[in-house]
Amino acid sequence: MTETAPQPHVLPPAGIPSAPDAGPPAPGAPARDPRWVRPAFVGLLLATAVLYLWGLGASGWANQFYSAAVQAGTKSWEAMFYGSSDASNFITVDKPPASLWPMEISTRIFGVNAWAILVPQALEGVATVAVVYAAVRRRFTPAAGLIAGAVLALTPVAALMFRFNNPDALLALLLALAGYAVLRAQEQAQTRWLVLAGACVGTAFLAKTLQAFLILPALGITYLAFAPTGMWRRIRQLLVATLVLVVSSGWWVAIVELTPAAYRPFVGGSQNNSFLELTFGYNGFGRLSGAETGSVGGGGGGAGGTGMWGATGLGRLFGSEMGGQIAWLLPAALLLLAAGVWATWRTVRTDRQRAAFVLWGIALLTTFLTFSLMKGIFHPYYNVALAPYIAALVGMGSVLLWQRRQSWFGSATLALAVGATAVWSYVLLERSADWYPWLRYAVLVVGMLAALGIVFAGQLPTGIARTFAITGLIASLAGPAAYTLQTAGTAHGGSLPTAGPTVAGGGFGGGGGGFGGARGGFGGGAGAPGGGAGGGAVGGAGTGGTPPQGFPGGGTGPRGGAGGTAGGGAAAGGAGRGGGGGTFLNGSTPGTAITALLKADASRYTWTAAAIGSQNASGYQLATGEPVMSIGGFNGTDPAPTLAQFEQYVHAGKIHYFIGGGTGMGGGAGTGGSSDSSQISSWVAAHYSSSTVDGVTVYDLTKAKTTS
Repeated sequence: MTETAPQPHVLPPAGIPSAPDAGPPAPGAPARDPRWVRPAFVGLLLATAVLYLWGLGASGWANQFYSAAVQAGTKSWEAMFYGSSDASNFITVDKPPASLWPMEISTRIFGVNAWAILVPQALEGVATVAVVYAAVRRRFTPAAGLIAGAVLALTPVAALMFRFNNPDALLALLLALAGYAVLRAQEQAQTRWLVLAGACVGTAFLAKTLQAFLILPALGITYLAFAPTGMWRRIRQLLVATLVLVVSSGWWVAIVELTPAAYRPFVGGSQNNSFLELTFGYNGFGRLSGAETGSVGGGGGGAGGTGMWGATGLGRLFGSEMGGQIAWLLPAALLLLAAGVWATWRTVRTDRQRAAFVLWGIALLTTFLTFSLMKGIFHPYYNVALAPYIAALVGMGSVLLWQRRQSWFGSATLALAVGATAVWSYVLLERSADWYPWLRYAVLVVGMLAALGIVFAGQLPTGIARTFAITGLIASLAGPAAYTLQTAGTAHGGSLPTAGPTVAGGGFGGGGGGFGGARGGFGGGAGAPGGGAGGGAVGGAGTGGTPPQGFPGGGTGPRGGAGGTAGGGAAAGGAGRGGGGGTFLNGSTPGTAITALLKADASRYTWTAAAIGSQNASGYQLATGEPVMSIGGFNGTDPAPTLAQFEQYVHAGKIHYFIGGGTGMGGGAGTGGSSDSSQISSWVAAHYSSSTVDGVTVYDLTKAKTTS
């Protein structure tokens, strides 16, 4: 029989009077909502859907690495199950496949096109907003839920990722749902909600491995500390949830690890064809330490150290590369977290509002600290994981303090949050000084005036005080909303997209193409089908700045014009626009002649072509609809295939063409990865004749060089 416990009235700390409307709702959904609540909630979801869906097709294939895997999954159920890069199941992407499955279901129904790939991501974003609203509204008020939902929807990096095809969209949804489930479980000590939370985190692991587990301290501590039942029962329930987590995350892993290597694709991103190695190495603890075998290199060498992924330290997420993505309301969220915990500190153990602050607060702090201090690969778009936590804390904290506005604690703290946000928004907007320069002044002035009015909200007539509060909310959201609208109106492609306009000092390149993007960084190239300016590939003219430390490129490209190897554009001396060859950061954009060449007689071969690096191979695969072998996986540093294996494939007539151009990490030099891709390139050049098609060097592997 389920144990229940009445919810006591919230007792604020001494000196902080409780407002008449400060009590929490009943355990179930409130029965007497004002009439405006449901239309407002529906309006929020509709507005979010429009924001995330409008003009979605402009990004084309977005990240071709994942789009090619989706295409493969529509042709082969085996490729769908394993997350293979090609339908002939040579190698997988360097993540587990759960994030691909919704896109593959969509494309199996609607065909392989940009909309069918990206719409599931947008719908996941709308669902995440709904979950955060429900979680906050249940413990506080409809207004708190609406504020939280709006903050999430208008977070620039959220708009970026919910309009893109990286795994982070599904990850954010599942972790938000896990938080909601634990809060439901905490209300009446219900095991079924804990089971749901475990299943959500386990499935999130199958989207992005160990990053999913960053929320576990928040979930476990919240339930263990605040559930209204005995300690041993809480422990038993958590053990059941843990078992569900292990099963839901481990079933796929067990199948992969127990299947003989000869009967499944190579695990991309690993050096030993092991998903466990990938999980705990390249995608796991290597991200923390920077020791990522076969990777593109590590990050900072310690607190404040700098590297190719920027300086580590507590200021990392506030810097020029990250601040505009996520940090607009991060200071306010931290302040409101402290205020919320203080205001509910003297309540009974099972207090639901305090439990909510603790859950979202620990989730925020754990993820924030990990992102700030990790030395390995770190991309700006990872910050979408923080967006639901920030949104929840802002919604809960702002309403809690508003309810206590008669006290100086409530009004002054809320005013401080609004004023600090206005100042911080000014700083962030100033980093894009030429982009709507009036906006930063408007946000600063309006925000500070609203903060001044909120200080005296408890002494002002209700209507006037509410006007100041609404004005403060608008000023606080104006900056991120502007960045979000700019993000939604810009096409994004490649591996490292970023939200918002170009910022001063933004080293990785902002905007459309991310690394080598449409508006900044080093090496241009939108990375979407058909184009964008393609500077910076091997041979293309570089149009940006200097690549980060440790990247190949910069200065004069090794096989062509000036420029780095990290941008978009053509490989092996091709033209900078629409040339064909890609890089390990941006996909290839094949021309019509090479596409027709690869498609001819493709049915006679297991792979119509082979190319070094998954991004390079992906563009040819998407253009032809035929399997293209990705030599060396994403970075070109996986030992798949070895030179001996490649020779066997060629002699067996399984591969028609080899596409020239170095698009990986240079054969693993300095990364600890495999050098097989370089050996394969040399072997092909020595034994087969080449031709140039659409500016790309192509070797026909059915026509060996004649010897005299």
